[in-house]
Amino acid sequence: MVSHLARLPNLGPKSQAMLIAAGIHTLADLHRLGSVAAYLQVKRQGGNASLNLLWALEVAISGLHWQEVARKYRTSLLLALEDAERRA
Repeated sequence: MVSHLARLPNLGPKSQAMLIAAGIHTLADLHRLGSVAAYLQVKRQGGNASLNLLWALEVAISGLHWQEVARKYRTSLLLALEDAERRA
């Protein structure tokens, strides 16, 4: 299992910096939080994250190609994000 963020696909230097600033340093951290919670943690830390980061986090966790994530999981991720924001 890849442990360092720099080795993860679809996460460029800016995304990696936002994750690190939010206390997310490894793939294990991402797995523990899940893509939605990790995305919200970045946003709470003041990260200027777009939804593209949410998709990239799901790709990193699932190992799926980004197009497959976008096609199969986009709606469920958006609903989970909306639910988590409403609960916060």
